[in-house]
Amino acid sequence: VQLQASGGGLVQAGGSLRPSCVASGRTFSGDVMGWFRQAPGKGRESVAAISSTLGVTYYADSVKGRFTIFRDNAKNTVYLQMNSLKREDTAVYYCAVKTMPWGWRSNTEVENFGFWGQGTLVTVSS
Repeated sequence: VQLQASGGGLVQAGGSLRPSCVASGRTFSGDVMGWFRQAPGKGRESVAAISSTLGVTYYADSVKGRFTIFRDNAKNTVYLQMNSLKREDTAVYYCAVKTMPWGWRSNTEVENFGFWGQGTLVTVSS
């Protein structure tokens, strides 16, 4: 099982990026998928999560209205559309798969996600 994230980069404040994460090894269409981020010197925090088939979503308050998580189950891929980026969005972004249903335990806790990608760096300059 492998998650490969890509699509990070350097962007000016106010700009946009759309990281993606492709899963391989098995299908994840029935799993919750999420994006987390970790800024230098800080812990890993949840950014967004999406349920398997109904597309129910969660967003951290800090990104609501600016970020959109969506998935293409046919491609085993999850995306994070990031608009109106701010300097404080600078971090390594990780995709992850929660190995339990949406309604079981938190969709924002690192410990509930069993598979992780390697991360993609997003740097927002002023």
